[in-house]
Amino acid sequence: MKLREVAAALGLELGGAEGVELEIMGLGSLKDASVGQLTYIAEARHAPGLASTGASAAICRAVHAVGARIPCLISSHPGADFARATRLFRPRPRKSAGVHPPAVVAGTAKLGDDVYVGPFVVVGDDVTIGNGTEIHAHTVLYDRVAIGSDTLVHSGCVVREDTAIGDRCVLQPGVVLGSDGFGYARAGDGHYERIEQMGVVVVEDDVEIGAGTTVDRATFGETRICRGAKVDNLVQIGHNVLIGEDTILCAQVGLAGSTTVGRGVTLAGQVGVAGHCEIGDGVVATAQTGIPNSVEAGKVVSGYPAIDNRAWLKSSAVFNRLPELQKTVRRLEKEVIRLPNCDDGSTTD
Repeated sequence: MKLREVAAALGLELGGAEGVELEIMGLGSLKDASVGQLTYIAEARHAPGLASTGASAAICRAVHAVGARIPCLISSHPGADFARATRLFRPRPRKSAGVHPPAVVAGTAKLGDDVYVGPFVVVGDDVTIGNGTEIHAHTVLYDRVAIGSDTLVHSGCVVREDTAIGDRCVLQPGVVLGSDGFGYARAGDGHYERIEQMGVVVVEDDVEIGAGTTVDRATFGETRICRGAKVDNLVQIGHNVLIGEDTILCAQVGLAGSTTVGRGVTLAGQVGVAGHCEIGDGVVATAQTGIPNSVEAGKVVSGYPAIDNRAWLKSSAVFNRLPELQKTVRRLEKEVIRLPNCDDGSTTD
């Protein structure tokens, strides 16, 4: 693909006419790219690498393109535009439409046009699958599941009854949607009575869910993942949780029941949130943060219990010095005790 064709496909301006006929055969990182590859600069601190990169062209902001030795595609959001470029060079492979012979599809299920159902898939009663959706091998769709158009369900997923999934979603292998929420009530003699989980799971459009992630159905009502949210591998989403639009949940995040997570939130790896908390829009929680209480919109929090990130950074810098500080405090205590008596006859203790 010519560089001018890449620019046209991405809707980006080419900084100067030089290089428009360059052949771009793939993509690479700023450090490792080679001749014939396109790279990008997302942050100013990486800009010096443009002088030494082996790439033939780069996507970058206009300020970084000035004086560059290789042609540049001018972008206000280089990271996002490079992400779009990945789909130019590796478009999603499509399976030919049809139902594989070993699959079991209930007679009441409704499949749209160009649907692929792989081997050993089980499709229950009254399931609906939209146009262009792919269901890969060994997936089980319980009764009354509804899946939109152009959604990709990888191998080994389990989607329990009455779950709704929107358009253009991706479920990586081993995702479980609609498993029972963890609901029990303790009786007088100490045993637990099971609370039947009567609600559903709703996954809106353009949501992606990573391998091995589980999303519990609601006790009553719904567990909902809103449009554009991205969920990493091995995440646990409890019953009645609401996840806002364009929110990111990284690997091993755990959300207890009835948690509300706002729009544009980032929860980094292994963040845990207690039940019934509200996480405001735009919150960022750094890795391994424990959140026992609600967090106001726009906050950046760290540590356990979660506190302001800057306060946590200052505190963590002190942790390694605690033994030394303890010795100092004990020495000072001894010195104070040894001070001579005051003139009035009183002591300093």
